[in-house]
Amino acid sequence: MSEQANQAETFLRELQDRICSAIERADGGARFAEDAWTREAGGGGRTRVLRGGAVFEQAGVNFSRVSGHQLPPSATAHRPELAGGSFIATGVSLVLHPNNPHVPTTHANVRYFEASKEGVEPVWWFGGGFDLTPFYPVDEDVRHWHTVAHELCAPYGADVYPRYKQWCDEYFYLKHRDETRGVGGLFYDDLNEGGFERCFAFTRDVGQGFLDAYLPIVARRRDTPYGEREREFQLYRRGRYVEFNLVYDRGTLFGLQSGGRTESILMSLPPRVRFEYAYQPEPGSAEARLAGYLKPRDWL
Repeated sequence: MSEQANQAETFLRELQDRICSAIERADGGARFAEDAWTREAGGGGRTRVLRGGAVFEQAGVNFSRVSGHQLPPSATAHRPELAGGSFIATGVSLVLHPNNPHVPTTHANVRYFEASKEGVEPVWWFGGGFDLTPFYPVDEDVRHWHTVAHELCAPYGADVYPRYKQWCDEYFYLKHRDETRGVGGLFYDDLNEGGFERCFAFTRDVGQGFLDAYLPIVARRRDTPYGEREREFQLYRRGRYVEFNLVYDRGTLFGLQSGGRTESILMSLPPRVRFEYAYQPEPGSAEARLAGYLKPRDWL
């Protein structure tokens, strides 16, 4: 493993610890259980899951470092010259599913990838981002989320936030539903422009900035009253999360194609969900209001 990969892995292990500690403090009612695992083909990880908390119905924060001598198809789709090469992939991925429908679901991921093949120059890149999926959106929360994203991007250039915001809007888009998964955030991949140190610094800022973006929203909404109607709508909308992760998500595909640990890969799915045929919210209701947020817009 290269020194670059070592640096990335050290940071990512520490990031998992930092995020888990912060989520436990925010929840106040449950702790993460760790499931350490190894992968026969190379590598392993630490899957941490918090269940039945005061705030979070389920929260999963994964660290993994996997390696192999055969890149999966999802990794070579845009780089066919690397087909058949070896790889190292390490990252932290999290999905938080709150109890209260007024607290948004959220996802974040930061990762480092390195690949090599005889006769081809070795390549590396970073990827990551975070996105927010509210069920009963509040403009104050969404503006805060995007303001944090904008501010952490600002030192790297005026074009970084709008570019990665647009990439997030386009990536987390369910074509068959003609809607975004939520209200967006940041998404980037294949990042190596400007050299390792610059790309690594940006990825550290994204990973560490996630808590600044999310925890104030949790604090504002965790005690908002709700009833069965709101809970049923939350479970219905969680179905969109399932649809995206199983149909479109590149991380899910990479994990399954590379022989990763299935339980850890599918940890992102909600613990409870419902599907309803041809559901339509009551016109003018709080539930109908969500549709207006599932199209890209400028939040700053």
